[in-house]
Amino acid sequence: MLRRTVLTLTAAAALAGTTTFASAQDMDLVDTASDAGNFTTLLAAAEAAGLVETLKGEGPYTVFAPTDEAFAALEDGTVDSLLLPENKDMLTSVLTYHVVPGKVMSTDLENGMEAETVEGSTVTINLDNGVMVNDATVTTPDIEASNGVIHVIDKVLMP
Repeated sequence: MLRRTVLTLTAAAALAGTTTFASAQDMDLVDTASDAGNFTTLLAAAEAAGLVETLKGEGPYTVFAPTDEAFAALEDGTVDSLLLPENKDMLTSVLTYHVVPGKVMSTDLENGMEAETVEGSTVTINLDNGVMVNDATVTTPDIEASNGVIHVIDKVLMP
């Protein structure tokens, strides 16, 4: 009887997880970030840089996504300056430094590994004290989207 109850609960949990997973898989990276509600600065910057269509594209991409709080922690005026039309190349460089081609889940990460970003430079993964990308901490890993995965980070990475 106990075994049947455990199996039933396990099956119910698996089905519930599949439903949630399937609905998350229906949204691309941009829609997933928008739905989360704490990436308005990142999305505005992607729009200003002309990267929204790319991030809505086929992918897959891994995005290390800084929150609005991470952008707010930058030196005063940094975001405003990056959003100026004359700084579009610099903004694009900063944003593409947060994107790695392919879908890299947290279970794929190894301590000390380097990943080449779309920008062309590499980021370094450190697993000694949680998951870190350069000096940013991954606060929420593995948010899956139809065309990749988002790992939420607490700092804006600078190339």
